[in-house]
Amino acid sequence: MKKGYTVFYVSVALLALLVAIGVLMPEGLERITSNVQTFISNAFGWYYLIFVTLIVVVCLYFLISPIGRLKLGKPDDKPEFSRPTWLAMLFSAGMGIGLVFWGTAEPISHYAVSSPTGEVGTNQAIRDAMRFTFFHWGIHAWAIYGIVALVLAYFNFRHGEPGLISATLRPIFGERVNGAAGKVVDIIAVLATVIGVATTLGFGAVQINGGLSYLFGIPTTIRIQFLIILIVTVLFMISAMSGLGKGIKILSNANMGLAALLFLLMFIFGPTLFILNLFTDTLGTYLQNLSRMSFRIAPLNEDIRAWINGWTIFYWAWWIAWSPFVGIFIARVSKGRSIREFVFSVLLIPSVLGFLWFSAFGGSAIMLEHDGVASISALATEESLFGVFAHYPFGSFLSIVAITLIGTFFITSADSGTYVLGMMTTNGSHSPGNKIKLTWGIMLAAIALVLLYSGGLQALQNTMIAAALPFSFIMALMTISLIKALYKESKELGIGQIRKKA
Repeated sequence: MKKGYTVFYVSVALLALLVAIGVLMPEGLERITSNVQTFISNAFGWYYLIFVTLIVVVCLYFLISPIGRLKLGKPDDKPEFSRPTWLAMLFSAGMGIGLVFWGTAEPISHYAVSSPTGEVGTNQAIRDAMRFTFFHWGIHAWAIYGIVALVLAYFNFRHGEPGLISATLRPIFGERVNGAAGKVVDIIAVLATVIGVATTLGFGAVQINGGLSYLFGIPTTIRIQFLIILIVTVLFMISAMSGLGKGIKILSNANMGLAALLFLLMFIFGPTLFILNLFTDTLGTYLQNLSRMSFRIAPLNEDIRAWINGWTIFYWAWWIAWSPFVGIFIARVSKGRSIREFVFSVLLIPSVLGFLWFSAFGGSAIMLEHDGVASISALATEESLFGVFAHYPFGSFLSIVAITLIGTFFITSADSGTYVLGMMTTNGSHSPGNKIKLTWGIMLAAIALVLLYSGGLQALQNTMIAAALPFSFIMALMTISLIKALYKESKELGIGQIRKKA
C-alpha cells in the first residue's frame, strides 16, 4: 500500500463494497438503509436537535467575542479570492442543487401535503410552511458548515497542520492523530463526504430528468438518470482537471450569475409584492420562534414527530454529512479572513440569500395553489419547479435556465467534491493528483447511481442520515479542540493584545 495513501485505499474499498451490494442486492440495500434511518431518527432525534443548536451558539459566540479578531492564517496573509468570488464559491458548494431542488418543493409540501403543525391549505399553513423552510436552510445549516470550515482553516493556516479532519484533534489527542486513530477519523469523514455529495448528485440527476420530462416528455427512468450522471461526470472531471483557480472559480461565478438571473425573473414575473411581504413576515416569525423550533421534538404527537424525522432530522443529517466536504472546501478558499468576518459571511449572508430564494419560488408556488390556479403539490417533487414556471411569462425559458443552473451546480458540487476528497485522501495535499480526483469522480457517480437504483430519493435520504451520525461525534470533538486551542492562544496573546498581534 502506497505510503500516506491508507485512507484512500481503505475508503475506496469500503465504498466499492457498498456499490457491489447495491448492484447485486438493491432491495436488500434499500431495506437496510430504511431500517437504520428509522432507528437513528427515533433514537437520536433529540441528540441531533441539541447538538446542532449548540453549534449555532458556539458560532455566534465567535462572532461577538474578541477572539473574532484572530486571522485564519499568519498576520500578513491576504485573502486569495475577492469577496464576491469567495461568497459565490462557498454558496455554490454549500447549497447548490439542493436549493434549486427544494426551492418550490419544500414550501408547497409543508403548505398543501404535510404541515409541520398538522394544518394544511390555510393562511396559517402558509406562515408555518415558510417559517420551517427558513429554519431548515438558515443559520443552523450554515453553522454546521461554518464550524467545520473554521476548525480546519484555523489549524491549517494558523498552525500549519495538514488539511485533514484528524489533524484538528491534536489539542485533544496529541500525536495519536498521526496513527491508526487519526486514519479512522479521516476514513469516517471520507465516507460521510462521499455519501453526502453522491446524495446531492442523485437529487440533481432526478430533477434534470424531471425537467426534461415536464418540458419534452422524456421518460423519468433510471436509464435516463444514468445517462445524465454519465454526461455530467465527464464534464465535471474536465473541470476538476483544470484546478481550483480555474474550473471551480469560473463555474461558481457562472452559477451565481444564472441563479441571480433566475431569481430576478421569478421576482419580476411572479407575485412581487407577495414575495416581499412573505419574506419580511417570515423573517420575523423565524427569528421570533428560532429557539422553539430548534428544540421541537413533539414527544406526545406521533404525526408531528414523524414530520420532524422526515424533514428536520433529515436536513440536520444532510448538512452534517456534507460538512466535511463543504467545510474543507470553504476552509481552503478562506485563508486570510478574520474569524469574525468568516462567521458573519458564512452564517448570515448565505442564509439571507436562501430566504429570498425560497420566498420567491416557494411563495410563487403557494400563491398558485392557494388561489386555485394550479395544483403544484400534485406534481412529482422533481417537477414542481417547472410546474410553477409554466404559469408565468417565459415559462419555457425559465425552465431551460433552471435546468442549466442545476447542471452547473451539479458540476460545481462534484468538481469541488473530487478536489476535497483528493485532499482528504492524500494527507491534506492542496494539489491532489488527477488520478486521485478521477477515481473519486467515478466513485461519486457510482454511489449516486447505486442509491437511485436501490430505492430512488428515499434511499438517498436514508443513507444520508446513517452516514451523518458517526461524523457528528467527530464534529463535537473538533469543536472542543478549537475552543481549547483558541482559549490557549488568546491567553498567550492577552485579550487586549489580540487586535495588535492577530
